[in-house]
Amino acid sequence: MAEAEESPGDPGTASSRPLFAGLSDISISQDIPVEGEITIPMKSRIREFDSSTLNESVRNTIMRDLKAVGKKFMHVLYPRKSNTLLRDWDLWGPLILCVTLALMLQRDSVDSEKDGGPQFAEVFVIVWFGAVTITLNSKLLGGNISFFQSLCVLGYCILPLTVAMLICRLVLLADPGPVNFMVRLFVVIVMFAWSIVASTAFLADSQPPNRRALAVYPVFLFYFVISWMILTFTPQ
Repeated sequence: MAEAEESPGDPGTASSRPLFAGLSDISISQDIPVEGEITIPMKSRIREFDSSTLNESVRNTIMRDLKAVGKKFMHVLYPRKSNTLLRDWDLWGPLILCVTLALMLQRDSVDSEKDGGPQFAEVFVIVWFGAVTITLNSKLLGGNISFFQSLCVLGYCILPLTVAMLICRLVLLADPGPVNFMVRLFVVIVMFAWSIVASTAFLADSQPPNRRALAVYPVFLFYFVISWMILTFTPQ
């Protein structure tokens, strides 16, 4: 019996044929070039060269970093909701402020055997340990910022308290008395409030709405301890 002729539209026949059966009959002409070079447009090369810092001088690198630190200081002095401190974070500014504050909080030791080292170490440890603790608390509460971003914000917001310490050192050059203390108290309170407002302006939006109070309370304690150290400081 003769086999039935297969029709092109028969679904059974189409399913029995290999999927790539016709590809073996396709040949590539020798006239078509298959070799070449992958080139990068000149504009892309220029942008890549400009964004690289490997070829810039040390002076330009230092000036660029100092300008970046200065811009962050301005954001703290004029606090407003901005992502600059969070996006372009660094620890140079917090380190400079911490060292400056620790140096100004050193007492003038009368005894030559004591060089004031423990005071410097205590201030340095309190500032960084407090900042790390607040950062861990923020992460445990579900904050959406990184560890170093939080350290950057907390460190830069010490700037008002560093200014308060400088003013208090100048005020202490005058004769001690009630007026002297009231001036220092006023300066410390204003700068303490400034640090709180600046830090919350950057960190408030990074916390869940129902946990912002739990995140701000340790920040309040952190700057309060530093403010108390500044207010109770005596040169000797």
